[in-house]
Amino acid sequence: MKKNRFIPRDISWLAFNNRVLQEAADKTVPLRERIKFLGIVSNNLDEFFRVRVATLKKMQELGPKGKINSHENPGEILESIHEILLRQQTDFEKTWDAIKKELKQDHIYLVNELQLHARQKEFVRNFFLREVRNDIVPLMIESLRAFPVLNDASLYLACTLAKADNSLPVRFALLSIPVNRLPRFVVLPPFNDKKYIILLEDVIRFCLPYVFSFFGYDTFSAHVIKVTRDAEIDMDHDLSTTFIQKIEKGLKNRKKGRPVRFVYDKDINIFLLTYLVKRLGLTKKENMIAGGRIHNFKDFMNFPQEVFSRPHNRKHPFTHPELLHAQSVTGKVLEKDLMLHFPYHSFESVIDLLREAAIDPYVTNINISFYRLAPKSKIIHTLVNAVKNGKQVTVMLELRARFEEAANLLWKNELEEAGVTVLLGRPTWKVHAKICSIRRKEGNNIRHYGFVCTGNLNEQTAKVYGDHCLLTAHPVIMADINRVFQYLENPKNHTHLLKACKKLVLSPFQLRNQMIKFIDHEIKDARNNKPASLTVKLNALSDPILMNKLSEAARNGVEINLIIRGICCMLTENNKFKKSIHAISIIDEYLEHARVFVFNNGGNPKIFISSADWMPRNLDYRLEVCCPVLDHNLKQEMLDMLQIQLSDNTKARILDNQLQNNYVTNAQKPVRSQIETYDYLLAKHTVKNSKVDAIKF
Repeated sequence: MKKNRFIPRDISWLAFNNRVLQEAADKTVPLRERIKFLGIVSNNLDEFFRVRVATLKKMQELGPKGKINSHENPGEILESIHEILLRQQTDFEKTWDAIKKELKQDHIYLVNELQLHARQKEFVRNFFLREVRNDIVPLMIESLRAFPVLNDASLYLACTLAKADNSLPVRFALLSIPVNRLPRFVVLPPFNDKKYIILLEDVIRFCLPYVFSFFGYDTFSAHVIKVTRDAEIDMDHDLSTTFIQKIEKGLKNRKKGRPVRFVYDKDINIFLLTYLVKRLGLTKKENMIAGGRIHNFKDFMNFPQEVFSRPHNRKHPFTHPELLHAQSVTGKVLEKDLMLHFPYHSFESVIDLLREAAIDPYVTNINISFYRLAPKSKIIHTLVNAVKNGKQVTVMLELRARFEEAANLLWKNELEEAGVTVLLGRPTWKVHAKICSIRRKEGNNIRHYGFVCTGNLNEQTAKVYGDHCLLTAHPVIMADINRVFQYLENPKNHTHLLKACKKLVLSPFQLRNQMIKFIDHEIKDARNNKPASLTVKLNALSDPILMNKLSEAARNGVEINLIIRGICCMLTENNKFKKSIHAISIIDEYLEHARVFVFNNGGNPKIFISSADWMPRNLDYRLEVCCPVLDHNLKQEMLDMLQIQLSDNTKARILDNQLQNNYVTNAQKPVRSQIETYDYLLAKHTVKNSKVDAIKF
C-alpha cells in the first residue's frame, strides 16, 4: 500500500475532538468549564456520526466507486474511527468519573432515582406530577404494527413492565424524555450545605408507577437509548418542485434517515435490547454502542451554574475604543476602517450600525447575507424596523446551513411577511459569505458602507466565537460587495460581476488560484534568498492542492506558520522541508473561528480575513469572500494578535504527523493567547478612554 500523502479528514477531526476532551481533563480549567467541554465532545460526536459516518457508509456501499482517493477507502477509515472512538470513550468516562469526584469535593452531587432520601423523594414526586407527567406519553411498542420512528439524537427510556407475582406477562414500552420542553437538570433543595441535581430521565424513572398505573404492574426498569440518523439532506432533481419544497422535503426525510449509531445502557434487559434491535431493523453495521446510564452529554453544556459557589470569572466584551464615545457607529465607519474582534469587542456595535441605518433618513437600501442566526435575532428585528421606516432591505438567506434549515425557513417567512426581499442563492452553491452593504444618499452624494465578517451574524455565538469583522466604507471594497449582491439578485446574467471584483477574492472563482499566486511569490523570494513567510489561520485545512503548495513552499525554505483549530490533513513534518512548519491548534474557552491569511510580500505584508476554510467544499462549492485589510494600523493589529497566538505555550497543541496533540512547551513565560489578546485589546480601549477623559477635563 502506498504511503498516505495526507491525514484522512475524519481521523484528523477525531484528533481535534480529542483536544477538546483534553480541556475537560485539564484540572487547571474551572470545573464548570470542564463539564461544558464534555458536552461539546458529545455534541461534536453526534454531528460527526450524523454527517461524516453516514457519508462514509454510503461511500462504502458503492464499493470501488466510493473510494475517497487512491490511498483511502471508506471501509478502512470506518475501522480506524471505531478503534479511535473506543479509546476516546474510555478517556471520556475516566474524565467524567474524575469530575464527579471533584464535584463531591465542592459538595455538589448528581444523584439518581435510587439515591434519594425521604424529602428528596417527595420533591421529585411533586415535581413530576406538576411539571412532567402531562408531557409523558408511553408507547406500548409490542402492540404497534408499525414501530415508531425514533427522533434523531433524542433520548428515550426503554422500559420493562412486570408483576412481582408473575400474574401478568412482561411488557415493553418506550418513553420519550421531553428535554425539548423541560430542563434536563432538576436542582433539588439543598441539604446540610450540600447541593443536589437529578436528571430528568431519573425523575421519570422514579415515577414510573404513576406513568403505568393504568396497567396494574408493580415492577419497573428503564434504560436510556438513543438513535443517531443520517442527517445529510439529499436534494432531488425533480424540476416540478421548487427549491423551498426540496428543502422542506429533505427535512422530512432527515427524520427518517437511516440509523448510523444506536447507543444503549449496557445494563438494559437483554430481551428488550434484542426486541428493539429487531424492530428498528438494525444490523451490526449500525454502530451499536453499549454505554452507561447517561447519554446525550451535549446537554451538559448547560449544566446548572447556580450550584457552583465560586463565580466564573468570564471576561466580558467591551466596546471598541473608537466607538466608545462616538456619536454614531455610522459616522466613525464613514471616517475610517474599524476592525471588531469578537468575543473581545462587543457585537452590539454591529447591531448599532444596522439600527442607525434603519432610522437614518438618508439611508435608502440595506443588503445583508446570513448563514446562522440567533434564535431571537436582534438583527432581524432591526431589519424589519428598517422596512417600516421605508428602507429597501434585501437579505441573502442560506437555507441549507446544516441543522439551521428549519430555522432559516421560518426566518424567510417572517422577513417576507415584513416586506424584506429574500434571496436564496444558487441550488448548486451554498452562500457562506457574511457581508453587508448600506446605501446612503445625502443630496447628490451617495456613499456605501458596511462590513465583511469571518463569522456568523449571531449575537449569541459572538460571545464565545473568535471572529473578525471589518467595518468599512472603502469605495473599492464596497463596490465589490455590491457586485456580489447584484450577482445574487440575478445569478444567471451577472456571473461576470464576481470575476470583476478588484479587492475581494471570491470562491468558487478565484480564491484557490489567488492563494497559490501569493504562495508562489513567497517561494520565488525564498529561492532568491529573500525573506519569505506566510501565516494561515483556519478552522480546517484539507484542500489537497493548497496543502501540496504549502509543502512545496516549505521545501523551498518559506517560513510557514499554521494555526488550525480543527481538521488539519497536512503532514506538517518532513525532513525535506528547509524550514520546519510551525503548526499549532489552540483550544481554550473561546472557539477560534476566524480565518486570516498573511503573506510577507517582500516586507509589505498582504493580510486577508475570510469566511472560507481551505477545504474543497469552501473553495469549489460555496460563495465565500476573502477581504484584504488595507489600513496600516489594522494590519499591525492583526499581526500583533497572530503573534500572540503563535507564542501560546499554554493552550496550543502541536499539529504533528502522528496526531499526538502534545502541548507546546518552552522555557519562556506562560502565554495563554486568549487572555493575552483580551489584555492587548483592552489596553487599547483603556488608553483611548483615558485620552478622551483627559480632553474632557
